[in-house]
Amino acid sequence: MPPEHGPASTARPAPPFDPELRTVLAAMGEEAKEPVTLDGLAARQNRDAVARPRPTIRELQADDRFEVEELRAPVRDGSEVRLVSARPAGIAGPLPLLYYMHGGGMIMGNAGSVVPRLLREWALPLQLAVISVEYRLAPQAQYPIPVEDCYAGLVWAADHAARLGVDADRIIVGGKSAGGGLAAALALLTRDRGGPVPIGQLLLSPMLDDRNNTFSSYQMVGRDTWDRTSNATAWQALLGDLYGAADLPPYAAPARATDLSELPPAYVEVGSAESFRDEAVAYANAIWQAGGEAELHVWPGAFHGFDTLAPQAVLSQDARDARSRWLRRIIGR
Repeated sequence: MPPEHGPASTARPAPPFDPELRTVLAAMGEEAKEPVTLDGLAARQNRDAVARPRPTIRELQADDRFEVEELRAPVRDGSEVRLVSARPAGIAGPLPLLYYMHGGGMIMGNAGSVVPRLLREWALPLQLAVISVEYRLAPQAQYPIPVEDCYAGLVWAADHAARLGVDADRIIVGGKSAGGGLAAALALLTRDRGGPVPIGQLLLSPMLDDRNNTFSSYQMVGRDTWDRTSNATAWQALLGDLYGAADLPPYAAPARATDLSELPPAYVEVGSAESFRDEAVAYANAIWQAGGEAELHVWPGAFHGFDTLAPQAVLSQDARDARSRWLRRIIGR
C-alpha cells in the first residue's frame, strides 16, 4: 500500500462489482449511495427508523417456532442495556450463544430487526441461541457508551447462562459493519478486563478504523453504499471531541490496537469493492502476525451490505454458507 493516501486516490480505478450485485445496485438508483452527512444525520436516522421498525416479541416468535424474551442488563453508568434473547423452541440443554451487535454505523439500526435473519440462518440450522444487543446510538451516546453497553450485556449473559439455557463456555461475539467493529472491540475489552472468554469473533465487513485513510476508503468514494463521507460522519458522531485523537483507545477503534494476541479465533469478511476492504484485511493480517487465528474472506466484486441488499445473488449465498461453516466448526471444537 502506498505511504500516501489522499484525494488523488479517488481517480484510481476501482474493482468491478459482481455482475449480479451491479444490477441490483443500479436498480436501487443513486439513493443507495447517498452519503450520510452531519447536517443530514437526524433526517437519515428518522428514515432508517421507518425502514427498519422494531418487530414485536410476538412477531419474532414466528408462530411459536422460537422462544423470545426481552431482557435488561445493568451498565456501569447506572443505566440498562436492552437485550433481545431468542432460541429455537423445544430444544433442551444449554445451547451455544451468538452474542450479536447490529450494524448501522453506530448511528442507526436496532437489535430486533436483525433477529429474524439470525434465527433463520444460524439459530435453527446450527441449534444455537442468539442475543442481539440494543446498544445506545451516537451522537446521543458517544464512546465509550456503545461498547460498554455491549460489554455489560455479555457479562450479564455469561453470569446468567443457566437461566438463559446457554453454555457460558461456548459464546461467540459477532456483528456486521458497526456491529463487527463492536464485536472486535468487545473481544479486546473482555480480554483486557478478564471478562467472559468468547470462543470466536464473527466480524462481517467490520468498521474498525476511525482514521478513514486507507487506499480503499479513497478508491470507493461515491461508489460504495457506505463511503468515506458516511464513515467520517459516523466516527465523528461516535467520538465527538475524541475524533482525530492520536491516542484513541482500541476499544473505540480496534484498528488502533497494538496487541492482538490471545484473542478468540476470528472470521473476517469484507468485499473487494467496499470502503472497509483494506482495514479488514489489515486486521486479519495483524491477528496472524500476533500468532492468532483468523479466517479471511474477501468477496470479489462485493459492496458494503451486499448480502442484505442482494440476498439472492450467488455471491451472497456463498458468503452465508461460508459463515455457517465457520460457525459450525467453532461450535464443534
